Amino acid sequence: MSLGLRYKNEKHIFDEKVVNGIPFLSYPMLEDTGIVKHGFSTRLGGVSTGPCATMNISTTRGDDPESIEENRRRIASAIGVRAEDFTYTHQTHTTNVAVVTKEDRGRQFMETDGLVTNVPGICLVTFYADCVPLFFVDPVHRAIGLSHSGWKGTVHKMGKVTAERMRDEFGTDPAQMTAAIGPSICRECYEVSEDVIEQFRENFREELWSELFYRKENGKYQLDLWKANQAVLMEAGIPEERIAVTNVCTHCNPDILFSHRSTGVKRGNLSAFLALKPT
Repeated sequence: MSLGLRYKNEKHIFDEKVVNGIPFLSYPMLEDTGIVKHGFSTRLGGVSTGPCATMNISTTRGDDPESIEENRRRIASAIGVRAEDFTYTHQTHTTNVAVVTKEDRGRQFMETDGLVTNVPGICLVTFYADCVPLFFVDPVHRAIGLSHSGWKGTVHKMGKVTAERMRDEFGTDPAQMTAAIGPSICRECYEVSEDVIEQFRENFREELWSELFYRKENGKYQLDLWKANQAVLMEAGIPEERIAVTNVCTHCNPDILFSHRSTGVKRGNLSAFLALKPT
């Protein structure tokens, strides 16, 4: 079953999966590690109504709590994890990365945009509606990370911060890590102002600027968060061939994916899920 997504190129980055009527996206590259269950939700397959229709599990969007609980049950079952193992961020565009222990199962980490763990069964969950999801899998030390990287997180190199946290906590060698950049807004859809670009100039090498952004006649810029995050992950030491870069734009697919730039604040959130399989 095709979900009807519009892709930016012909590369096979995602598998479109439907389990018990619940669609989600998965990465063959992450599947191939053999140690994780993971997925990225769409706005399809849930029971929420109104602006959150239909698959929203975020409690910050004004959605009905009973709908949220049913949606959590549905998406957990589809991915093959337990909803009670969901462990959440409460994102505020920081580069704060929390280490999740077995005692943290089911909690929400406030003022936190990234989670890392080596505890099997705990399912890390982060939320999106144009910002960039970052998945990290260390198959050698059996550790994972999941981070939210909007333009602020990207300019402050959230991907590198997450990889370094995994190195410090679990002994992860970035050269042995597999990473993925998730569905988010593409360069063609992402117009930003001069003050945003100035921060990218300050934090990224000049030879990358032509790949990351360009100026338009109206004085605004188009910014490529996908390229920027790929550069950050490579700077962290993750090999380019071990990074899956999205070719799905949230803003280009507003009927299938929630997009802040498409609908504003009246919307649900997409969710990323990542869990270590039991040994």
